[in-house]
Amino acid sequence: MASLDQALDQARALSWQHHGAKLGIYLPGMFTAYGRKGRYPAVSITGQECRQGCDHCRGQLLRTMRPACGGEALYALGKRLAAQGQLGMLISGGSDPQGRLPWDSVLGGIERLARETDLVLTAHVGRIGAATARALKAAGVRQALIDVVGSEGTARRVLHLPDGLAAQSETLAACAEAGLEVVPHIIMGLDHGHIIGEYDALELVAALNPRRVVFVVLMPLKDTPLARAEPPAVEEVASFMAQARLRLPAARHHLGCARPRGRYRARLDGLAVRAGINALAIPSDGALEQARSLGVKVSFQDTCCSLA
Repeated sequence: MASLDQALDQARALSWQHHGAKLGIYLPGMFTAYGRKGRYPAVSITGQECRQGCDHCRGQLLRTMRPACGGEALYALGKRLAAQGQLGMLISGGSDPQGRLPWDSVLGGIERLARETDLVLTAHVGRIGAATARALKAAGVRQALIDVVGSEGTARRVLHLPDGLAAQSETLAACAEAGLEVVPHIIMGLDHGHIIGEYDALELVAALNPRRVVFVVLMPLKDTPLARAEPPAVEEVASFMAQARLRLPAARHHLGCARPRGRYRARLDGLAVRAGINALAIPSDGALEQARSLGVKVSFQDTCCSLA
């Protein structure tokens, strides 16, 4: 534990050196916490349909999103959200067996929303090529959120990508070429709760020199092949985040909303604050208590943490 304590202290010192003793608390989607309600809903352009069928999700995460299939539906929903005072939306959806979303069907709707509203539009892009990346940027998408894994086996076995990491490489290259900001998400414990390839994923992310990087943790869901998997140990996740700070000292580090609930979250959140995390989505009380004990200035935002 002494070595972990030292790693957390070193990471926090680096974080504060670059960003100050500050913590942004974020409420994505329509979550409510601490008397605030998120104003950045997630939208699925495929409804509840997903043909990729990743082992950790099997389309269940789509059920929490607002459906908007097709450009007209997306435009109409976006106009309603803007009228309600929403700040933006995360556009996502289910994938085909190659990991692709039907972006061509909604580009017109995205472009109209970017032109006619003040909504901040971000996209969980899945697998895209250069032409689609350029089209998304031209339409007005602010950020491309991309899951980054470092294990060929995990990409094939868990994500069911027939050509493994090639899909990820294609997408990262396409976004770089298009000048579309990438917000990489490193999923810890994706392969049945084991840390397999996460440090390789960190090296891939470091090569991008990102402004921000998001860490998420496997959340075993019922009725999926990973329903009985145990998330990686809290200390293992905290150690990874501390090492990530040493590798990416100037980037903003975020702990995303996808992570286990309950005692796991409370323990992890506290350690993340000790490691100098810059942004935290849907925090536990443990995070705020740790922030107070360290004298960290806390601010609240009602958006996706990728905008931090």
